[in-house]
Amino acid sequence: MINYKHLHYFWVVAKEGSITRAAERLGVAIQTISGQLGLLERQLGKTLFNSQGRGLVLSEAGRKALGYADQIFQLGEQLEEAMQNTSEENTLRLRVGISDGIPKLLAYRLLSRVTAMPGDVRLICDEGEFENLLAELALHRLDVVLTDRAAPQGGNLKVFSTRLGEFPTGIYASAALAGQYQGNFPACLEQAPMLLPTRHNALRGRIDRWLEEHQLHPKIVGEFEDSALLTTFGRGGLGLFPAPLILADQLSGEYDAHAIGEMEGVNEHIYAISNERRIRHPAIEVLCNIPAQAGSPATL
Repeated sequence: MINYKHLHYFWVVAKEGSITRAAERLGVAIQTISGQLGLLERQLGKTLFNSQGRGLVLSEAGRKALGYADQIFQLGEQLEEAMQNTSEENTLRLRVGISDGIPKLLAYRLLSRVTAMPGDVRLICDEGEFENLLAELALHRLDVVLTDRAAPQGGNLKVFSTRLGEFPTGIYASAALAGQYQGNFPACLEQAPMLLPTRHNALRGRIDRWLEEHQLHPKIVGEFEDSALLTTFGRGGLGLFPAPLILADQLSGEYDAHAIGEMEGVNEHIYAISNERRIRHPAIEVLCNIPAQAGSPATL
């Protein structure tokens, strides 16, 4: 078994870039750190540092070891912080990863079920790409991931997906564009400026098929990985843009953007992906009890 004191010395040397600075930070002798590093290298059977001038640089094995050490000591810091925050022992925390392709107003509506729970609830939200969020979930840095697709089958990830809903999608326009393109839907989309999600987003494939079925050829003026950025550009009048119809009132009131038609058969799918546990997080239970067909504000 690895001696974690040796690993901690290695971690500090890697961060400081030299044994001398690491010794000053830790308040120990240079010889002590050198000896502990030597023991760790012998135990791992790898050289962790290479000399470069007066300093040290990580070897390939050292870079790999540093990645694991970062995770270990970050978790240790989180454990220490959690034990010290005794005043917050009764606060229920939910660490949520939100896929960047999900409409943020929709994520807010879904998570409002959690914030309405009795007692003190704290949401800790992070945003990122699907694969990165799954990796964070696997390391238990997140409790649940909200995303537009189910977790992949097979592999080493022990996670499961719960479908939270299918939300019909409409085409929206800023006030400046609504008057020009409202009416005669969907024919009005022919050669109309349009903003779309990138092809990494599951919704994009459904939109492309719908446009092809209706023999429509809009002018794609922007593609966005982040749904919030797409909506912001749409609000600014750069082009028409897709969004769930359930958000029509909010988009109209807050963004002055108006639905000009529904893309029938094109739905935004939302899933909650969580770690496979026998005893599940109570906030995840509340989140996953949202009706699978969420077609109107009342269901949220």
